[in-house]
Amino acid sequence: MKLLIGGYTKKSATGIYELVLSNTGSQPQIGSAKEIIKVGGPTYFVQDHDLIFTINNAGEKGGISAFKLIDGTYQETDSYLTPGSSPAYVGINKEKQLIYTANYHTAVLAVLSYTSQGKLTLLDSVTHTADTLGPRPEQVDGPHPHFFDETPQGNLVSCDLGNDRIDFYSFKEQKLTHLASYHNDPGFGSRHIVFSQDGKYFYVAGELSSKINVVQFNEQNWTFENIATYSTIPAGFTDHNGAAAIRISQDGKFIYVSNRGHNSLAVFAIKADHTLQLVQHIATFGEFPRDFNWDENEQYVVVANQNTDNATLYTRNADNGCLTPIQKNIAVPEGTCVLFE
Repeated sequence: MKLLIGGYTKKSATGIYELVLSNTGSQPQIGSAKEIIKVGGPTYFVQDHDLIFTINNAGEKGGISAFKLIDGTYQETDSYLTPGSSPAYVGINKEKQLIYTANYHTAVLAVLSYTSQGKLTLLDSVTHTADTLGPRPEQVDGPHPHFFDETPQGNLVSCDLGNDRIDFYSFKEQKLTHLASYHNDPGFGSRHIVFSQDGKYFYVAGELSSKINVVQFNEQNWTFENIATYSTIPAGFTDHNGAAAIRISQDGKFIYVSNRGHNSLAVFAIKADHTLQLVQHIATFGEFPRDFNWDENEQYVVVANQNTDNATLYTRNADNGCLTPIQKNIAVPEGTCVLFE
């Protein structure tokens, strides 16, 4: 089993690394990281078979680059770069061959198409404006969309940290059209979102507040009901923390959030009424865990610690959601994105 980890390239990192998880010993172990793609700042990326689409920080320009596996090595096939900062998030629809990007710094949301040969074409984009900026220092300088991907019914949704807002769009005839907005509390810092199995609830991770907001919604008439909000960190923790990635298990029973500062993964059980119950805080054994991910069967979880250049491997109990660390201090530089192949 292989996984990919990429991130910033400000220190020793040079691109995207491949690591192999093997079961040959007494317990699963992850081997040494091997660079497979040299690219600037691959802080987020997605994969479609032999294609990898990654953020590319190319100096004065930033955007998305496509790499195709040819004769055993990844070769760049195309790039879509624009002046200024690179995006913060990349989403994908493999059936429609669409890429979705959110640019934290330029406030641009974009939809691109791609071919099986890795050629990219911009289809449409929108730019968020400073309509409902929050009160925190990270918000007052403008809108900051941090997520752009699909809803359960195939619309698109963005999380805007600057505006404390969730925005919904349709994408028809290669055109983005705004449909509705949901507003988090001022200073919440909306970052990432996941949806319930039935498509009637969503869970938003607030980076600046270190909270999860549970919302019931109707994707036909765009009504919203704020159900509850939960802290991702213990009540007694007073140091700086920023919630980052949020994921929901395939069975819809558990939610996981990474805490940068508390340096932990928070595990919540989803109750029958879609409210949450904290079941675990587990250390990431490193500093500033931005992203984590699991294998196809959700048996193993890997978290990357950006500031300490290491990752941690856990096994996951599907019955109670809890994680058990089985390997620490896996060397990988500046990791911010984890993806099992």
